[in-house]
Amino acid sequence: MAGRWKVLALLFAVRTAMALQFQSVAALAPLLRHDLGVGIADIGFLIGLYLSPGIALALPGGAIGKRFGDKLVVVTGLALMTTGGLVMTFSHAWAPELAGRLLAGIGGVLLNVLMSKMVTDWFAGKEIATAMAVFVNSWPVGIALALLILPPIAANGGVASAFLFTSILVALGMFAMAGLYRAPPPPQAAARAITKLGFTTFFAVTAAGLIWGLYNGAIAMIFSFGPSMLAERGWSVQAAGSVTSLTLWLVGLSVPLGGFLADRSGRFRLVLVGGLLVSAAMLLVAARVDTAVPVFAVLGLVCGFSAGPIMSLPSRVLVPETRAVGMGVFFTLFYVIAVVAPVLGGQAASIAGNVRVTFDLGALMLVACCPVLWLFELLISGSLAAKRVPHIPRSKAAS
Repeated sequence: MAGRWKVLALLFAVRTAMALQFQSVAALAPLLRHDLGVGIADIGFLIGLYLSPGIALALPGGAIGKRFGDKLVVVTGLALMTTGGLVMTFSHAWAPELAGRLLAGIGGVLLNVLMSKMVTDWFAGKEIATAMAVFVNSWPVGIALALLILPPIAANGGVASAFLFTSILVALGMFAMAGLYRAPPPPQAAARAITKLGFTTFFAVTAAGLIWGLYNGAIAMIFSFGPSMLAERGWSVQAAGSVTSLTLWLVGLSVPLGGFLADRSGRFRLVLVGGLLVSAAMLLVAARVDTAVPVFAVLGLVCGFSAGPIMSLPSRVLVPETRAVGMGVFFTLFYVIAVVAPVLGGQAASIAGNVRVTFDLGALMLVACCPVLWLFELLISGSLAAKRVPHIPRSKAAS
């Protein structure tokens, strides 16, 4: 696994299994509501619970990885995810389902923080937006697979069989990481090591994490509530899941394309902001028209463009010595919003009496990313933090 693209392929595969596990609740929401006797707001809570440990553990997770090694902590996280998935598999009551989901989420926090750092370590200054776009693409690909595969599995063998399937995939990822992953060669020693986040760097990474959180909160409205919105219009569970899955498959095409365009064209801000605004407009349209298939397809083709550029933002202000802690800060903001967003979506749907309002909320989140990006650019413009990243020319960092 010496080649960086081979390492990226491994990380992609493992994180795809994580996305499958995360999406299992939303993909099986109608069946879970029937089996457990819960409402749509409860399903929103269960979806968000997977990400909730990140609020407390993302920041120390980076420090833990720095102390014990990225690989060991990631393998441990996969073991926790496997255990939590098995608890949900063999449970048939609400409280154990919550406990298993929470345990799996704790492992997922360690994966998200440290695997993102691994990609940055391998690709900093070497097509970072493209690499990050490929890496984060594992999330929509895994979610699309969940929407496509898990409902038929559950229809034939029950919800437990679908949960067991995802647990097995996560376990296979654990063995693959343990046996195949290798750390990159150490970077050349800097003239003056930087071991702590400066004031400007801290707030710049915080702004970047806020953008990533808002962006993912908006995308979560599609795969968390898209099936329920279509079911509300009379679609079957499997048909609604398939249409929503189509969106995520097309996101799988647009995410790497957006990263490639940002790297090759040098128009970083245009790709990022343009993708956000067009995606917001399409969310509003998707909530209001009956021709779901073409609209959801166009939504998938545009909403992935911003992902790679957003995930490359931390590399513009973090050096290797501050990367673990900095990514912890970045993901703390992501997790706060990722946990709150599905809960807000579920509550908004309950109050409004329809699921359509969740897509409106997602559009608002995407628009809100734009002023935060302006703040990020303001923080790094002319700052010492920007000048400390030698692999990104100053002209491109501001493009």
